[in-house]
Amino acid sequence: MADRLARLRLVLGPLAVLIAAAVAVPPVATDARHNAAVQGLQFVVFAAVVPALLVLGWPAWLTSAGPARPARPRHADRVSIRAAISVLPCLALVIVWRLPVVLTALARDPALTALELGTLVAAGAALWRELARPPAAREPLPRPMRAAMAAVAMWTIWVIAYVTGMSAGGATPTAPAAVSSVADRQLAVAVLWAVSALCYVPVVFVMAMTWFNDRESPDGEARRVISAAALPDVGSEPHTPRGWRSRGNWGS
Repeated sequence: MADRLARLRLVLGPLAVLIAAAVAVPPVATDARHNAAVQGLQFVVFAAVVPALLVLGWPAWLTSAGPARPARPRHADRVSIRAAISVLPCLALVIVWRLPVVLTALARDPALTALELGTLVAAGAALWRELARPPAAREPLPRPMRAAMAAVAMWTIWVIAYVTGMSAGGATPTAPAAVSSVADRQLAVAVLWAVSALCYVPVVFVMAMTWFNDRESPDGEARRVISAAALPDVGSEPHTPRGWRSRGNWGS
């Protein structure tokens, strides 16, 4: 099983690079300037597909360095900060790159595609590094939190897709002659919804199901109770009761 995972990692990294290059250069890049559906596909590949494949294709030591650490008193604060640092930049960039004025600039200036690629992949990789962190990694985020982060990332893309896709102004300055502008925008919404769901729904499902199974497992619950139980500190050696020696001497 480990050998299969290692071989799969070797494939996912180059696959991410190939997919990113395929949608960042002509003919896809040229079509993205005139077709809202292709532009939406290019965006969601940069924001979700490529980061997911890159992180899943990273060497195992990048996400599982060191054994898991026990919880500390202020562990919840650090968890919240880590979650915010990983998810908020990704959400902010998703919103910025789907603003109508930015979409119009992308259609007019192809050089902005490289900036879109770099920023979205960097922020998405930071998010996916937390989502894909294995349970044996050092201080992984709780599974419910990772499921919520994946759901929020997906819903953000869905909401932005709906707002920009259903806007009267359209997502691109021009549309292909064979497709009406309304149909083009609706197809773009469908592409954004489908591809983002394909990336994030498995994370939500796996994290939620494994968390429920751990909570319902008697063995897992017993292990948590035993690990959480604190044994009293009995010291080096118990002291003899007071007066024991004198009573022993009386009996001798």
